[in-house]
Amino acid sequence: MGKDDFIGRKSAAAGGWGALKSCGKRLMQTGRPFSGARAMLKANQPDGFDCPGCAWGDPEHGSSFEFCENGVKAVAWEATRLRVTPDFFAAHTVSDLRNWSDYDLEHQGRLTHPMVYDPASDRYLPTSWDEAFRGIARALNAIPPDRAEFYTSGRASNEAAFLYQLFVRLYGTNNFPDCSNMCHEASGVALTEAIGIGKGTVTLEDFDRADAIFVIGQNPGTNHPRMLADLRRATARGAKVVVLNPLKEKGLQRFADPQNKLEMILGGSEATSTEYFQPRLGGDMAAVRGMAKVVFAEDAAALAAGHPSLLDLAFIETHCHGFETWRAAVEATPWSLIEDQSGLTRDEITRAAHVYLGAESVICTWAMGVTQHRHSVQTIREIANLLFLRGNVGRPGAGLCPVRGHSNVQGDRTVGINEKAPKALIDALERETGRPMPRRPGHNVAEAIGAMLSGEARAFMGLGGNFARATPDSALIARLMRGLDLTVHIATKLNHSHLLPGRAAWLLPCLGRTEIDRNSKGIRQIVTVEDSMSMVHGSGGINLPASKELRSEIAIVAGIAAATVGSGAVDWAGLADDYDLIRDMIARVLPAFGEYNQNVRKPRGFRLRNAASEREWNTPTGKANFSADPLPDQTEWQRIQQEPGLFVLQTFRSHDQYNTTIYGMDDRYRGIYGERRVVFVNPEDLARTGFASGDRVDVIGSQGSDGQIRIAEGFRLVPYDIPQGCVAGYYPELNLLVPWNAYGDKSFTPISKSILVSFRPAAG
Repeated sequence: MGKDDFIGRKSAAAGGWGALKSCGKRLMQTGRPFSGARAMLKANQPDGFDCPGCAWGDPEHGSSFEFCENGVKAVAWEATRLRVTPDFFAAHTVSDLRNWSDYDLEHQGRLTHPMVYDPASDRYLPTSWDEAFRGIARALNAIPPDRAEFYTSGRASNEAAFLYQLFVRLYGTNNFPDCSNMCHEASGVALTEAIGIGKGTVTLEDFDRADAIFVIGQNPGTNHPRMLADLRRATARGAKVVVLNPLKEKGLQRFADPQNKLEMILGGSEATSTEYFQPRLGGDMAAVRGMAKVVFAEDAAALAAGHPSLLDLAFIETHCHGFETWRAAVEATPWSLIEDQSGLTRDEITRAAHVYLGAESVICTWAMGVTQHRHSVQTIREIANLLFLRGNVGRPGAGLCPVRGHSNVQGDRTVGINEKAPKALIDALERETGRPMPRRPGHNVAEAIGAMLSGEARAFMGLGGNFARATPDSALIARLMRGLDLTVHIATKLNHSHLLPGRAAWLLPCLGRTEIDRNSKGIRQIVTVEDSMSMVHGSGGINLPASKELRSEIAIVAGIAAATVGSGAVDWAGLADDYDLIRDMIARVLPAFGEYNQNVRKPRGFRLRNAASEREWNTPTGKANFSADPLPDQTEWQRIQQEPGLFVLQTFRSHDQYNTTIYGMDDRYRGIYGERRVVFVNPEDLARTGFASGDRVDVIGSQGSDGQIRIAEGFRLVPYDIPQGCVAGYYPELNLLVPWNAYGDKSFTPISKSILVSFRPAAG
């Protein structure tokens, strides 16, 4: 491949024929294109399965043909006819497989048999389920519980996650490093402080009622494409959609609906935004504060002219705490600081503020572009402050909307995957089981890594996911995991985490979301998930299992639990054979689920009560809390102005991946083909450095406090529309540049959107 051969024409709009071609390509790769297409017809349907592609909500008309390109890719990835059998492991040592790419590993197909690691041959060998459960139990019971880490991926169902936390707490620890620690933990912390619940307050229907939607630090086209249809409908009916994103992203500009026949024939598309601003990395808080500053100035002018206040004073007086303190902080913040940190001009911020002021109902929505900075909690608090000003929380068409990634990352936290469990949850679990539960806070992801580094942690169990590639400091994590006494992975496909075995290691294959799960009576079982709008709905697979040896995540967790802690307090086998019993237990422990089994069998399921959306504030003040946090003393972008040669890096997904899963090597929305080791750079920065488009460089991390040099080798430079001083590239390839102990205030979320880096010519 030549120096620039990987750069091609970008899509004119998101969706359209490009999406259909990509869907067709992925379905053909399964070897079962017709069954894959049939499966998609059952995605997000009352009698089908929940799409594993993202956590965006489903429409009220739950019987609609509602899926997207990402959903097709996720289903095709899972429904492949390729298999990773014991013969595959007999042909390859673990050391050999570690040299394979993420893409090549996962495209070998579905795992088929439980496997145990043999250090002598450096291979995984087949084992029986009973032998695996007994071996894992022996290893766990040989160490103190607080020295084991229990990771959860957001792909796990409510039922699997609930059983997992129940088992782990009966075992004796609250060590629950979770995928949410690496993405939306800042949202949970900030919203709990602000409104008393760590979730968004909107429903999907609110997007049809909003007069203005602010999309901050997220890229729906790649991460949750179904949202694009909602943004497109909003602009079509006259609502304003304001984007704040450092990169120009196709999906946030125009969307061609693949399900609109006339549009596909004519090659048309419609706008998904009405205003697009490009703040510097880390500049969102300053931009939002600037908007508030404009609102206060306009309000003062209105009052001086004898007009009513532009603020919702009744809401502020009745429902809010700390308003005057925050107002003083806003008015004391100089415009020079706001402009420098945000990278936006006062005129641009004023335009955004006028959209806010001109709208009766406003939604603010955000993702990891906001949550993965040091000051992410403060930024989300500032977003909440802005909405409080005009009463835009707790009424139709308005509210706060963090958009999660994995389809059940929110549900896992709801049912107890929490290293700092609420007292009420522990009390309820003790009543349910009659056994004492640990109450000391456990480890999140960053703390789990620290415990591995110190030697405190000796065991790791992963309920799905790819911990070693999803975490920061991936080279360090690989070394640490190989030094553990025990590693256990429950998974559908092979990934790099499985190739870092501890002294004892098991790889346990599970059913996927799309596969039929029957109990001992032959009855088809369903599981449940919770989306970003607090909707809980059922999911039942329709495809035959990839192997007769596969067990559900629930059955695997129950088998490990029974072998490790016994069945005296919990009938693990009974629960694994009837998921209704698990839901009955969840409802007893968490009364918000109500008549769980009845509710979840209704079309589209049911919504968990969200007190803040009803203007009930479960905070220490009993009100929604304004926050008077100052802007950061210095953003990373401001720091690099004093250190020539440095840039601020953000990591993100390509369009052909989902989290650490690489579906393909193209990123057509950004014009990249057949290549992933790329860094997007402002053209003027590229010229200033003396490099040219397509040059290969090593990317050097410049942020570790431990003296370690972190280098990502051999990345191509690509000119792109991004603010000067800011650069971007794909994870997991660039995760090794993110120090494990560089995380957000209060949240422990990795600062993967604000990493200081420099470039040097790549060797050769």
